[in-house]
Amino acid sequence: MYVIVMRSLDVVLAVSLLILLSPIIVAVGALVAATSRGPIIFRQVRVGLHGRHFEILKFRTMTVTAQDSRQFTVAGDRRVTRLGRVLRRYKLDEVPQLVNVLKGDMSLVGPRPEVPKYVDMFAADYAEILRVRPGLTDYAAISFRDEEQILAQSADPDRTYVEDILPAKIALYRDYLRTRSILVDLSLIVRTGWSIIRPK
Repeated sequence: MYVIVMRSLDVVLAVSLLILLSPIIVAVGALVAATSRGPIIFRQVRVGLHGRHFEILKFRTMTVTAQDSRQFTVAGDRRVTRLGRVLRRYKLDEVPQLVNVLKGDMSLVGPRPEVPKYVDMFAADYAEILRVRPGLTDYAAISFRDEEQILAQSADPDRTYVEDILPAKIALYRDYLRTRSILVDLSLIVRTGWSIIRPK
């Protein structure tokens, strides 16, 4: 019952949000195209339900030459365009993922999808995590909203991500798997919206 209800909610809310945000989507797309060279949409392979790979969609926030380098960003990263900084701050770069939700690659709520490199590193953990559809938001997405700032303070961001941040996220993913319900998911959607409107 939970899966059916939440999938129905995913579709209804994704369609509603795409319609509601359509003027913003068009405006952001035009700004991305006008302010830097390259495609409007950035695509990256992530690992989804049952280990299936899919392309996550985002508005491009980096220069084209930067897209195949480090797979995460830190605050002040020179690869990020000026417009990209604004889009990232307000999570507008992630709006295209509503299309991923409609396609069934993702859910509104669920563990954030990771790149294959890190899934392979923590294969035993992800064997459990990937039993559910990845999502736009969850406990970890809210708790690590300032992830880029944390990484910017590290002398070795790659090591910090692998040894500190990702294990903490995995623990939160497990918490979500233990507690998930329709009410929990609705609460996370509301909390995520509030964190965007009122960033800490």
